[in-house]
Parts: sequence; structure tokens; C-alpha cells
Amino acid sequence: MAAIDRIREQFHSGVLQYKKVNEITRLFGISSRTERETVVALLRELEDAGEIVRDDRGRFVLPGKLGLVRGVVQRSERGFAFLLRPEGEDLFIPARALHGALHGDEVFVRPVGGSRGDEAEVYSIIRRGMRRLTGVYERGRRGGIVYPDERRFCDAVRIVGRKVCAVSGEKVCVRIVAYPEGRVPEGEIERVIGRSGDLLTEEDAIICMHELPEEFPGKVLTAAARVAKQPIVAEGRRDFRDHLVITIDGEDSRDFDDAISVEKKGNFYVLSVHIADVSHYVLRGDTLDKEAFRRGTSVYFPDRVLPMLPPALSDDVCSLKEGEDRYTLSCVMTINTNGQVCDKEITKGIIRSRNRMTYAQVTDIIEGKEPVCTHYAHLAAMLDEAKRLTDIFMERRARQGGLDLDIREAQIRVNSGKVCVAARERTIAHRMVEAFMVCANEAIASFLQERCGICLYRVHDKPSEERADAFREFLKGLGLDSDFVPGKVRSSDYAAILHRVNGMPTASVVKNVMLRSMAKARYSAENVGHFGLASDCYCHFTSPIRRYPDLLVHRLVKLVLDGQEVGMGFQNFIRIAAEDCSQTEQRAEETERDVDELYKVWYMKEHLGERLSGNISGVTSFGIFVELDNTVEGLIRAEDLPGDEYILDATRMVLRGKFHSYHMGDRVDILVANCDVGARRCRFILAE
Repeated sequence: MAAIDRIREQFHSGVLQYKKVNEITRLFGISSRTERETVVALLRELEDAGEIVRDDRGRFVLPGKLGLVRGVVQRSERGFAFLLRPEGEDLFIPARALHGALHGDEVFVRPVGGSRGDEAEVYSIIRRGMRRLTGVYERGRRGGIVYPDERRFCDAVRIVGRKVCAVSGEKVCVRIVAYPEGRVPEGEIERVIGRSGDLLTEEDAIICMHELPEEFPGKVLTAAARVAKQPIVAEGRRDFRDHLVITIDGEDSRDFDDAISVEKKGNFYVLSVHIADVSHYVLRGDTLDKEAFRRGTSVYFPDRVLPMLPPALSDDVCSLKEGEDRYTLSCVMTINTNGQVCDKEITKGIIRSRNRMTYAQVTDIIEGKEPVCTHYAHLAAMLDEAKRLTDIFMERRARQGGLDLDIREAQIRVNSGKVCVAARERTIAHRMVEAFMVCANEAIASFLQERCGICLYRVHDKPSEERADAFREFLKGLGLDSDFVPGKVRSSDYAAILHRVNGMPTASVVKNVMLRSMAKARYSAENVGHFGLASDCYCHFTSPIRRYPDLLVHRLVKLVLDGQEVGMGFQNFIRIAAEDCSQTEQRAEETERDVDELYKVWYMKEHLGERLSGNISGVTSFGIFVELDNTVEGLIRAEDLPGDEYILDATRMVLRGKFHSYHMGDRVDILVANCDVGARRCRFILAE
């Protein structure tokens, strides 16, 4: 390790810039073959890490010396691609300039300007992005070919290796084994998933493509069964079992992380948020912990869940079930009428949930609907106070400039094999639970920051200057002037825009474009605040059954409560976990989104030819996207639009012709023309 650090330092100091292997070995005074091979291996390690590259004469040099930009290739099915990079705007890569790079590859590119001004060409491939893929196998005279489901990756993969057990038309999982220059990638079939076009086969293929772990190893299940048998005792914990505590979740929820209790004491509210004490059962570094870290999060699909923890924990002993004693980590907060937390107590607790409530039931009670009010009469007073406290929290969040985008989400249900898709209703009960959990998350983050200065924060960076400026230009195109400075945009600036467009026909499109302008929330060992919530200090604490970051935060809280120091090893692990958990979260979100799209297309197969209404949700040079009232989105191709000379105005997000124009947010009637289950796409045509 010392040798590679020395070589790295000499590259950065300029000593080894523009040097070939022979020159480098001479500088180090190396003559033996063994030492030379060691230096070559070290240089290759730095090259594989993307710290150095070779110029066109084979000399090693820092990427910055050649003006190279690092990023990930996002390829279009039409051949061209974009370079996605953490900072700065994306760069356009024409198909001719990919030089063998494929979708998902990490690469260096050289900006070349071009006619667009943002063009680049691939200089070198740092690492390949896709190791496995799924697709349809077809047997040909010259061997087998798999046509990938991820059509952005490549057009085909040639099957090589051992005897193929698949038959034409089957969906398979393929491991890429070679990238021959100038030819299609080569792969071996690892698994036959099922017959292409079947709903469950397509769903399994998506899970396989994203490499999500499905079955728990036997030793993990054994460990879970063992710890789940521990007797539950109140000793050493604050006893909340005589308090009126309830859980509020969806009708089909199986694991219950959080429970609440609300009391009014004089001019103050006492909000108790009780969170399942998963860390009591899952100890740092044990078999269960390693598996939970590997998974990172539970992943939810319409017909199943891939849990982070085995069912013996997630569905049973950790879950805050009605009428059962359960361990918790509890946050008891005293809150004034301005919504400020005046005092907080964080303690190990034990509760017994009085009732397992659903969002619909709680909403009905708040709205005074019978017969649910009579059946749950003992909850009426508490939920009335909870509603008042929710209003206080929402008013405070609005004053702070927090964003309530309220983006529509799909509710997908499978009943007796039949798929149903509708827009999910967001009720006062959803807002209540959300507000209470945000309050607890902020309280825990500030507690850790004050007491030990260490936390796994949930952060949300402000929009980049480029994206904020593009959003401002879009607003101008709608006739909405905004006076925020793109480089210094605040959450309150965005909140003011949402307030202005509330109730307007363009409100939904403004929300969607605003969302696209913002950075993605992530986990970090450094606190940079949360832009969307207008919060200076925030973490995830309330879902340890389904998210590893919450479990990690629980361990930190317990160390502080027990008067122990957070060791350097744990601090270093927090930094590692921040990056890893951000990645597993993104993987889960992408998989859930792909599966949801699959179910939506499957549902729409039953509505071919029907006339429906929706709003234009996207405009491109090749057509317009329309989102229906049930959240299903489909493409109307440019060639299916009325004949015209269309030009895309990307700034104002309008496809404009001489006689017709299509703006983001416009209401249109469509006919469902085609549903491609394999590609997870719907195609519409205008009804007029």
C-alpha cells in the first residue's frame, strides 16, 4: 500500500506525468523483473480506479491534464448517449463517439464542443456497468442470441460457453463474459426465468436484472429464529404499556415500524413516537447485520416484498403488533403551539399497541364518519388533538419554506390475479404520520449532533445553478416570473412558487419540473441540511425494519444513552454506509419503478382502444408523453401527431409546429393503441 501511495503522490506532484512504464521503473531504480511486475500492477490498479490514464502515446498522466471528464454513460435506444456526472451539466455523446462504451459504463470523455456545444467523445472505459442482464433467447443457425430487456444496453448479446438449456422465446438471465472490440458483447446463460410475456416471469426478470437478493441464506434464517425466541421483559426500559398507543399504516402493510401517542397538556402537546427496537435483535457485525447491510432496504412490489430482515423479525417480533409487548426506542417530545420542540426525551421503551389502524380508518374518524367513529370511540379525543398538532406542523413547515410537492403516486393492487391501477389518495392521516415522523427524525438528528457530533444524516443538496436556471426559464415560458438567484436558490423560493401555482391548471407540471430540477436526497456522514424539508439537521430513524440507515442511527442513539463513546471504527463505517446505503436505496427505487411500470402496462392491456384523458407530462423531439388520471404514462409518437413541422423548445417544454403546439400540462384525449409488456411501454394516439 505504501508503494502505491508513493506512486500516486509522485503523479500529483508532477514527477511521473507523461511517463511510460520503462521511464517510471528507471526513476525508481528498478531493474529486477519481479519489481517491474509489481510497478506495472500498481499502475494498472491506479488506472482501473480512474486516477490515471494513458495518452495517445501510451504515457501515463492525470486525467485533468488531458481535460477529461468522468461520468456514467446513459445510452438512448436511438444510439446516442449522455454522460451523467455528479457535478455539472450532462454531456451529449453521439453514437459514433461511444467507441465501444455501453449503457451504464463509467468512462472518461473529452469535451469536443460540436454543433450542440456540449458534445463529447469517450476517451477510455474505466469499468463496465452491467454485469448481468435479462432478455429473450432466440436460437439461430450460428448459435444463440439474447435480445436484452434493457434496450439501452445493446441490441444483442451472443451466447457462448456451456450447453444452453433455454429454448427460443424464453426469458433468461445472462452474465456478460467478454466485450470483443467491434462486436456485440458475449455472455453465458445463468438462469432460465420463464416464458417471455408472462407477468410473473417479467417481474422476476426485473428483479434478476437489478441483482436484488431474494432468498435468505439458511444461516440467516436460523439466526433470526433464534433471537426471535428471546423473552420480552420490561426491565431497564421505560414502560409505555398503559399509554394509548396506536399504529397507522396501509391496509396491506405487514411490518409496523412506528407507533404514536398524542396528549394535550396545558398549552403544550406531548407527541410520543415509538420505533421498533430492531437493534436489540440485530447486533453490529453479526450474521443478521451483515445480511441487512448487504440488502440495505426492503423492496416493495404489488404482489410481494423482498424484506431487509427475515420474516421472523420483520413480520413478527420486531413488528409493533396490536396487543403484543414490543421493544422500542421512543422519542417523547413536548411541542408548543408554534410547532417547536421545547423538550425531548429519548429512551429505550416497551409498548403494547392498542390498535392497528389504517389510514382510511383514521381519516374517517377525523371526518366523523360512522360506524368507524363508534367502533373506535376511545381514539376520538387523541386523534382530534393529533389533527390539531398536524395542522400546526404543516403551518410551521410552510413558514420555514418546506416543499409540499404532493406528487401523484400509483396504487397498484392485485386481487385474485387481477391487476388494478389508480392514483393513490393522500389523506390527512398520511400527512399526520409524515409530519410526526419528520419531527422525530429531526429531534434524533439534533440529539446526536448535540451529544456526540456524529450521525448518519439524510441530506438533500440545493439544486445546481444550471438546473435552477433552467427551471426559472421554464417558469418564464409559462408567464411566471421568479426573482430567485439560481446560484443561491433557497427552499423558500421554491415554496413561494408552489404557493403561487396552487389551484392553477399548470400546478402539476410545475411540480414535476421543479422535482426534476432538484438534487436527489442521499445519506451522508456530513450534515449539509435538507433542502426539500427546509431542515438544518435531519436523519432517518423511524423505519429500522425496512431501512439499514435507521438501524445504524438506532445504534448511535443507544451508545449515547449508555454513555459510551462512538469509536473510530464505527465512525469510519458510517462513512462507508452512507455511500453504500445511498446506492442500495437507488437500486431499490429503480426496481420498484420498473415493476410498477410493468403492472401498469399489464393493466392497460385490458383497455386497448379505449378513449381516456390525461395531461402532457413530457415533450421530446420524437413525440409527447401523456399521463392518464390513473398515473399510467404513454408515448404519442411525433409521426402520429397531426401533420406539421414540429420544433422542440426544450426551455419552455413545448413541441411547437406552425398549426399545432403541445405544452407540458396540456389536457388531451387519447386512445390506447398498444401495450408492450416486455418493454413496459404504452403507446397512445390522439383521440381527435
